[in-house]
Amino acid sequence: MAAEQDQDAARVDADRGSSFAAELERDAEHRAKARSIKPLSRLLPFVLRYRGLLAGFALFLVLASALTLILPAAFRLVVDCGFAGAADAAICRKMALGDELTGYFVIGFAVALMLGVASAMRFYFISRLGERVVADVRTAVYDHLLGLSPSFYVNVRTGEVLSRLTTDTTLIETLVGSSVSVALRTVATTIGAIVLMFLVSWKLSLMMLAVGPLMLAPIFFFGRRVQRLSRASQDSLAGASARASESLGAIETVQAFTRERQESDNFRRAVESTFAVALKRITVRALMTGVIFTLVLGGLIAVLWFGALQVKSGAITPGAMTQFVMYAFVAVSGVGMLTETYAEVMRAAGATERLMELLSATSEIKAIAPAAALPKPLNGAIRFSNVAFAYPARPSMQALKGVSVNFAPGRTTALVGPSGAGKSTIFQLLLRFYDPQSGSITIDGVDIRHFDPDALRRSISIVQQNAPLFAGTAADNIRFGRPEASDAEVEAAAVAANAHDFIKALPQGYLTPLGQGATTLSGGQRQRLAIARAILRDAPIVLLDEATSALDSESERLIQIAFERISKGRTSIVIAHRLATVLSADRIVVMDEGAIVDEGTHAELLARGGLYARLAELQFSAAREAAE
Repeated sequence: MAAEQDQDAARVDADRGSSFAAELERDAEHRAKARSIKPLSRLLPFVLRYRGLLAGFALFLVLASALTLILPAAFRLVVDCGFAGAADAAICRKMALGDELTGYFVIGFAVALMLGVASAMRFYFISRLGERVVADVRTAVYDHLLGLSPSFYVNVRTGEVLSRLTTDTTLIETLVGSSVSVALRTVATTIGAIVLMFLVSWKLSLMMLAVGPLMLAPIFFFGRRVQRLSRASQDSLAGASARASESLGAIETVQAFTRERQESDNFRRAVESTFAVALKRITVRALMTGVIFTLVLGGLIAVLWFGALQVKSGAITPGAMTQFVMYAFVAVSGVGMLTETYAEVMRAAGATERLMELLSATSEIKAIAPAAALPKPLNGAIRFSNVAFAYPARPSMQALKGVSVNFAPGRTTALVGPSGAGKSTIFQLLLRFYDPQSGSITIDGVDIRHFDPDALRRSISIVQQNAPLFAGTAADNIRFGRPEASDAEVEAAAVAANAHDFIKALPQGYLTPLGQGATTLSGGQRQRLAIARAILRDAPIVLLDEATSALDSESERLIQIAFERISKGRTSIVIAHRLATVLSADRIVVMDEGAIVDEGTHAELLARGGLYARLAELQFSAAREAAE
């Protein structure tokens, strides 16, 4: 059992590693930008749900922007009135508060304090709105994904979908909770600063506008280069991480084939490649910093020089010059900030577009008119009438070819046949994961396409091959089909499934966390937990994809006993991998290449010869040879 658990854990770890690697390699696609901001309009319904938060944000945005523009005027008062040499003594006397010097600093401090409070409240409202919108988007997308039919996932990778739920929604969170706020505030303060610059000194403003392009050109030129190199660095790092996750996820295979040195060399080359790209980015960014500092400071010094001449000639006051410089700084930094924000907005637009693609996907599995309610009580008489079906991924290959078969209520029917015969497809269609291209499937005489898919599935218990379990406790996994079940009902189901003893032996019994995929359990234990889950569901129809071929004889015997308990008095269909397990079935249906080739009891089928007899001879003779 321990060896089996180790093999299962290694297989799961390898699957996780390859999945994580694939997700990292696709991360570059998630950072792709949209061609326009039009996709962002799809977020409006989510944003407009919270008008109170929007109003609070708008109020404090206007207030913070106004105070940002008032602050330089307050500094002008401090310079002109707080220090000697005011140009307009009347204004200074009018604005004085108590002590002639202290009052002007009190004004400046008051404006700064109000700006701090307004900025904090603006940040609070927009950040809360961003978190709320992203939570709603994630929930809406996930709820929608749960309702899509399995055919949707044939062409869409699960890792890709999960990455959209995380990476893309994070970009939207950055947009709504930060970028939009920064962009609106920056636009307002930049436009206001430029207007006020002209009111303070139109000559200095014209000179500033003349040198402005020289100051901003390197930001645009180097900024794009740095952005490209940053993306290349992230992609290179993703490649290195993908390689490491694959190797560590399959560490037993790596060590078994003595590939440690080669894998280390591969990772080292990937890391060195990442370092080389990062070095280019650092070099360009250092050059950009030097050029920008030189040009920006040079331009400002030129403006200050001209302003100093204006102050010396008495054309403007020192306070007005201080005010102008502060407005100029707000305008220049605002334009630079907008270039960064624009890139974030376009990336978020791309993320929104990808998420809305998921929300736009529709499920083909719906109740068709006229809708019908499931009969109560449900007898469970199932009939397939001339059913033909091909999976969407393989439209030219029919999985079922004109299948007609009855499953008697309260009886156990076994499906046998070679791999690819169409046995599991019977289950897929009965659960309405897909609809057949032709023919019909009825329960108690009603076509199942008229039933609500949820109601139909609630009437069915299924034990799948290699039954998937979930992170959580043993009790959580048994309760999966009936969350409201009591502890006593959970324990009774476990007893009926021959799972109670091994569950009680776990460190915390039914409350023992099993880990992701319940990999701490053996295959037979997981199968018995799945049967307990099906027993607790207490549905009139039971489907068992019997996966006992890889289990030891004791586990197989316990599972067989548990299945006999769950199938008693219910319409039961079992896919048999070992013919020895279906000898007691009421009827056996033999399938081959999507068609039913024979049916009857074990004795009748053996007497007629054919495919079943050949399969029985192969299995039973192999068992005899193994015993000998």
